[in-house]
Amino acid sequence: MMVTAGFYEVPGTDIPGILDEVACQGVPVFTLSTAGRTDKEAFFGAVQETLPLDPPLGPHMVWDALSDSVWGGLHELKSPRVVIVWPDARPVADAEGDFWIALEILRDVVAGLAEDRYTGGRPTQVSVYVAPAPYEGETVLAEG
Repeated sequence: MMVTAGFYEVPGTDIPGILDEVACQGVPVFTLSTAGRTDKEAFFGAVQETLPLDPPLGPHMVWDALSDSVWGGLHELKSPRVVIVWPDARPVADAEGDFWIALEILRDVVAGLAEDRYTGGRPTQVSVYVAPAPYEGETVLAEG
């Protein structure tokens, strides 16, 4: 599987292949886990637990501050490539409210960090893979 910069919705069964590929390439990978929740509190919690943030977030959940902090934290890694995986989200086509805003922040980070003019000539190619969590009662087949 080829891992390329951009924002992608993928089936959950693709996530292990993506993780294997980035591990072989030595690319930093961050896995957001929200236990199938896509509300503001769950997303902020997952980001604060998982992603590098610069500047650090304060106690209030402000979308613009989160966006700036994620952008700055990933840029300060000084890595030419970064992968973010969110394997337990919802289908992207159903995005609304907090979930839509969270996805827009991830898309903006992908676009902004790819630009020389915004990164002082040090762009970061960010790949974001969002996979819907299995529905209750749905079985995920293990490979092997």
